[in-house]
Amino acid sequence: MASKASIILLTAANILIPVAILIFASGFFPYKPFLPGLAKYETAEYGEPPVAPFDKVVFMVVDALRSDFVFSESSGFWFTQNLISNGAAIPFTAHATSPTITMPRIKAITTGSTPSFLDVILNFAESDTSSSLATQDTWLAQMKAKKTGKLVMYGDDTWLKLFPGVFDRADGTSSFFVSDFTEVDHNVTRHVPGELKLDDWSTMVLHYLGLDHIGHKTGPRGPNMIPKQREMDGIVKQIYQAMETEDHLSATLLVLCGDHGMNDAGNHGGSSPGETSPALVFMSPKLKSITSGVQSPAQYKEDFQYYTTVDQSDIAPTLGALLGFPIPRNSLGSFIVEFLPLWSSKDRLRIMIQNAQQIASVVSAAFPAFRSSEIVQSPIVEELGDDVETLAYRWDSLKGRILSLEIGDYDIYSASMSEWTKKGQELMTGTASNYDISKLTAGQSLSGIALLFALAAAWSTISSSFRASCPFLLIAILYGVMMFASSYVEEEQHFWYWTSTAWLGYLGIKNYRKSPLPITIFVAATMLLLLRIIRRWNQTGQKWAGEPDISSLFFDHKLIFWCLVGATYLWNLQSLANCGFSLFPKMAGRAIGAALSTAAVTFKLAFTIEDSPELMLWVVSPTETDSAVNLVTRAKIAFMAIGMAVAYTIVTGFAQPRQPETTMRTMHNLLVLFLTVQCRTTNIPLLLLFEALFYIIMDLNISLIEISTTSLLLQYASFFALSGSNAISSIDLSSAYNGISGYNVIAVGVLTFVSNWIGPIYWTSAAVTLLLRLKRQEQTEDDAQGRGEKAEDLYFKYLALQTVFITSSLVSTMVACTQLRTHLFIWTVFSPKYLFSMAWSLGMHLGISVVVGSVLFGLGHAYM
Repeated sequence: MASKASIILLTAANILIPVAILIFASGFFPYKPFLPGLAKYETAEYGEPPVAPFDKVVFMVVDALRSDFVFSESSGFWFTQNLISNGAAIPFTAHATSPTITMPRIKAITTGSTPSFLDVILNFAESDTSSSLATQDTWLAQMKAKKTGKLVMYGDDTWLKLFPGVFDRADGTSSFFVSDFTEVDHNVTRHVPGELKLDDWSTMVLHYLGLDHIGHKTGPRGPNMIPKQREMDGIVKQIYQAMETEDHLSATLLVLCGDHGMNDAGNHGGSSPGETSPALVFMSPKLKSITSGVQSPAQYKEDFQYYTTVDQSDIAPTLGALLGFPIPRNSLGSFIVEFLPLWSSKDRLRIMIQNAQQIASVVSAAFPAFRSSEIVQSPIVEELGDDVETLAYRWDSLKGRILSLEIGDYDIYSASMSEWTKKGQELMTGTASNYDISKLTAGQSLSGIALLFALAAAWSTISSSFRASCPFLLIAILYGVMMFASSYVEEEQHFWYWTSTAWLGYLGIKNYRKSPLPITIFVAATMLLLLRIIRRWNQTGQKWAGEPDISSLFFDHKLIFWCLVGATYLWNLQSLANCGFSLFPKMAGRAIGAALSTAAVTFKLAFTIEDSPELMLWVVSPTETDSAVNLVTRAKIAFMAIGMAVAYTIVTGFAQPRQPETTMRTMHNLLVLFLTVQCRTTNIPLLLLFEALFYIIMDLNISLIEISTTSLLLQYASFFALSGSNAISSIDLSSAYNGISGYNVIAVGVLTFVSNWIGPIYWTSAAVTLLLRLKRQEQTEDDAQGRGEKAEDLYFKYLALQTVFITSSLVSTMVACTQLRTHLFIWTVFSPKYLFSMAWSLGMHLGISVVVGSVLFGLGHAYM
């Protein structure tokens, strides 16, 4: 039995894991507070603010509106393209910095600043209020302060969370029901005609979600994408025509934009060109006076950079001048110079001076020695190099010339001001994050201590079988080294695919070497073939995420796909009938198993009709069905049925002692059934492949350390095989609301985690089954030979080895993030990797392996 010291050490190691994670995260992802209060026009040293050409704005956000969706020849935005070509619209590509998800992008658009990377986490916490912009200066707050009309909002309820109490009329919709392509947008559009007739508002925000949902489900080239683009273009046409015909809308500016784009797989969150290149279009009949239009549509561009590229933070100061309010005080944006011809030369200069003063105030707040008279003697020069000094001298030079300018110099000077604001913007956005080095060091130290504790707890196992432990230790070491290379982090799946291939080949040859050679070759080849198919099921990573894979072929081979899905459910039904419900007569047990499978299958069919009707063998129109409400009920029935079966299995296990394998197999089969409910429909056959591979592994005579190594490798390999990656864009939200009619942070969080970690959860359950089987074998041997050991000792050793790997990976990730904190890809590669390390450590290791795995093994042990 494990010694008390080992138990204490392992417990301490697992307690230190979340402590180290939180301390490191608080230093690595500092929440950057914004200065409170609203900006006001400064004393008119250089003249009064120019008159604004617009008094109303319709700000239309189409979620994930990639630039080519509007500007390319294959776009469905025909009316918008016509406005661009005749000069009534000015197009841009708005660069969105990573993370390319909704909440931080809305913050950038409204404040003109660069949001914290912590907003990645807050974006998924719908109940979060800590990221509210209620006390921060935004262009919405400035429009409300003008008191020229009400503010109204329809669409993504993220706006309501960010701006509580700002909107006078609003109707929010949740952004996480990603299977909804239609109703989520109809709920926005139904308000538009009535609002266009009213004259009591100055700002109308519309945030459409359907296009983003289509991207998540079918990618940017899915069959629903062009129809959705045409639908959105129809809304633009409706609003623009009202601007032309309604007198109270004659001075209205229509802004069409995306909060982010999407990659070739239809996801977002990372930094690929498609994700960081949303469209931005300003529309009004007044714009015809300053432009004759540009070519539209444009030829397709692989880098998605159409027309002029601006930063999303540039929207805030541009709206300030166009609508007549001061630039939000935290803005780092630079006024978009294409709109300067709307004013006289003198007013253009005033606009650019106001913009430059705003940037200067932000730089001064960040670097107190910004003034040139102080910076020469300031020690800050040695820390920051010449950028701040050069910017300060240039600013003093520009200010000194303002009052002596001649009229003919206004435009030249405006261009110089614009250049300076861009330099200031680059300095502030390129400055390293305000890392708390002491917290980074503390987090690394605690995770290092946790690793030492885990090694000490596992040392008896490692030292007694050092040769067998070498592959496990080598994997941990190589994985840690890999964390220091961005390309390896982006394509991490290959490490697990190749190591799993080598390991399974080794196991097949090792355990069948005493068998006839053809059998050995057949078993090893079968395992490698199954793993090869699993690897090719979903393309993942960064470079080839959108390339063809097995799952994408099913859209053209539906019959084969549904045969595989049916085979998966039949396999599970057969397994349940053979292993479970043994207190009932055989036929009754089969009937119960059939009822469980039916509940799961009917839900999945109804879900697929709503989610991916193009997968069905027959033509189905989701809008003609009334399954939106029924889906929640169907999921609840499936969950309740599986839950009751689990409870029955636990109770009856005590009534039939010394059958731990049968009981655990039943629990495992019920888990597989639950995972099919949470799994993407196209990935359900993967569970059948997992089962086939598991059955072969069960016939191998593998030791505790080999079980630990196999479980580790297949957990990570299956995570990537199910389309997971180290990019936030790979997170699947399609099953986050199964059985839930409203937002519940715990339920949604658990379902989201399960649906993204299906493979690792499966192989953790498989490992528990293998360990119980190993214990059963040991108990049948001669105890006098000392070959038996306590069951709790067996799982303790397994858990100790798993803790060694998770703590070593955590240490290497923390060290890599710290050492590479000034790396070009720190926010696009290494920071997301740390977030995934948090999920693996807290969710998968502590939640599943430590808690759930221990409970399952404990129950199995109780039945012995």
